[in-house]
Amino acid sequence: MPKIIGKSQRVVDVEGILSIDEYVGNVGSHSDDISIAVVQVQQPSSEPWLTLQYDEWMVVLKEHLEIHYQADNEIQIMTVSEGETVFIPKGERFRPVFPQSGATYVPVCIPAFRPDRCFREEEGTSDISTKLAERHAKNEPTVSTTPPTAVYHMCPKALWDEAVSSGKAYFPPTFAEDGYFTHATALPDRLLPTANHFYAATEGEWVCLELSTTALLDAGIVTKMEEPKPVGAKSVSENWVISKWACPHIYGGIPTRAPGVVLQTYTVERDEKGTLLSILGLMDR
Repeated sequence: MPKIIGKSQRVVDVEGILSIDEYVGNVGSHSDDISIAVVQVQQPSSEPWLTLQYDEWMVVLKEHLEIHYQADNEIQIMTVSEGETVFIPKGERFRPVFPQSGATYVPVCIPAFRPDRCFREEEGTSDISTKLAERHAKNEPTVSTTPPTAVYHMCPKALWDEAVSSGKAYFPPTFAEDGYFTHATALPDRLLPTANHFYAATEGEWVCLELSTTALLDAGIVTKMEEPKPVGAKSVSENWVISKWACPHIYGGIPTRAPGVVLQTYTVERDEKGTLLSILGLMDR
C-alpha cells in the first residue's frame, strides 16, 4: 500500500550561492537505495571536479547547466538545457558548472548520495562539502543494500595464473596481515594511483580483475565499503583519508571457478622502473 517515506530536508544552504533540499535519501527518508533532491542555484558558480561511486541522473527544470568532462585528452563541455536529463555513470570524472542564476535541477542518485561516495577534488574544505558532511553526520548511519556491482582487484599475473591453474581461490600475499580481506577499488580512475602507491616497487607482470560483487555474495563472500587500509607494511595516502575515500574490501579470497565472479581480466602495462602506466581496455593511456 502507498506510504509516506520522507519529507524535504535542507542539506545545504550557502547564502546567495546554492541550496539543496533532499526529499529521498539518507537524510530525507533514512534510506540508502536512492536519493532525490532539488538544487537551486542563486548565482553563477561551479562545483570542483567530482568522481562518484553511484550513478546520477540530473534533470534540469530551469535555465541550463554545463557538464565538463575529459575525452580524447581534452576538456569537453556538454550543455544540458531546461527540460533535458543528463546521465553521469559511476566512476565518471566530471565538473558541474552553473553559468546562470536561477538554474534548478533534480539529482537522482542510485545508490543514494553520501559524502563518502562523492570524491571532490578541492583544496581544503568548501562550505558545500562541510554542510553536507555535517547534515549527514546527524543521521543514523545507513547500510547500503546496493553495493557496487563491479569492483577491481590488481595482482601479480604469476600468482593469479597459479591460482587459476590449481582451481583454488586466490588470496593476496598480505591477506592475513591485512585482516583477512582482499583489497579492491570501485572507481577505475583510482586504480593506477592506488596501484602505484602500493605496488610500484614490485616486479613482474600484473593483471587487473573486474569482479562481480553479486557473484561473490552468491559464493558467501561479502564486500564492504570501508575506510582505506594499509597493504602489508605500506600505509595509505594521507590524501585518501582527508578526502574520505570509501574502499571495497572483499572478506575472503577470489574464487577462480565460481561462475560469474571474474567478469574480465585486463593486462596492466608497466615501464622499466615499475610504474603502472595503463590497464588495456579499461584505463588506456
